[in-house]
Amino acid sequence: MRPASMPSTRLTLAYIGVGLMGGPMAARLVARGHTVRAYDVSADRLAQAVAAGARPALDPADAVSGANAVLLNLPTPAAVEQAVFGPDGVAQVMRPPQVLVDFSTIEVERCRAFAARLVARTGCAWIDAPVSGGPPASADGKLAVMAGGPADEMERLAPLFTDISSAFTHVGPTGAGLTAKMVSQLMVSCLYVVLAEGAKLAEQAGIDVASIPACVSGGHADGELLRQIFPRFAERDFRPRAYTRQLVKDMHMVKELADTAGAPTPMMDEALRLYDRYVALGGSERDTSAILELYDHDAQPRHAPA
Repeated sequence: MRPASMPSTRLTLAYIGVGLMGGPMAARLVARGHTVRAYDVSADRLAQAVAAGARPALDPADAVSGANAVLLNLPTPAAVEQAVFGPDGVAQVMRPPQVLVDFSTIEVERCRAFAARLVARTGCAWIDAPVSGGPPASADGKLAVMAGGPADEMERLAPLFTDISSAFTHVGPTGAGLTAKMVSQLMVSCLYVVLAEGAKLAEQAGIDVASIPACVSGGHADGELLRQIFPRFAERDFRPRAYTRQLVKDMHMVKELADTAGAPTPMMDEALRLYDRYVALGGSERDTSAILELYDHDAQPRHAPA
């Protein structure tokens, strides 16, 4: 379900966490006419958000005044808990009909526990709304948003979701959006590894990596992710669009959920083993596509044909 579009409605939004993903999303919302009060623990990131038109807040609680919704985009569950329930957290001042929308990727059960705490303390609803698509899609309003929480709150915040996404799905109750994100991250992490493996085979076998997207265009191996990252492979352009450490964090969450659900994940287990190795070699701050560097590390010299 996608909420009905209400393009004439402009919202006042508190935005906590304006980093690699949150920064472009906040700037997009400002550009679409919404009022954004932003906070980030990094003064540099906050300054960038202010330069894009957001108004600065002193702390999470300070951002909440007058907001229709409080938006979170934070790197870890601990950061989410601190921003919501800490001494300067938003729960100190939130009151209905304000609603919290968490774009962060955290554990499903922890999300449900946080939501219950927020309702008990403030009476405000919690929507888990993790996103997929990366910084370019966030800047262009073309994210995929998968949401869990009350349907009436989704409808009320339709202008928000319409302006940041090209695909919005209300998956179900609280935690359902994050469950869908875990499925997405399982598939994406395996794809990164498979694409890196294909790129390295192409290189070692003597063909141009940059030619592969054209070679498979329209075929079964074609896909958006391949078209995005094979040019990066060819140039070894691994400036972070998404950090490897964040993907690895998500993969460990996927594994925890899969173990609880009794779902086998042999392919992702191997992908996680490879990413853990890459992090151990120093790749945590590199782009998620930089897993190719592990294949560079492991590659053997080419053998001349017999």
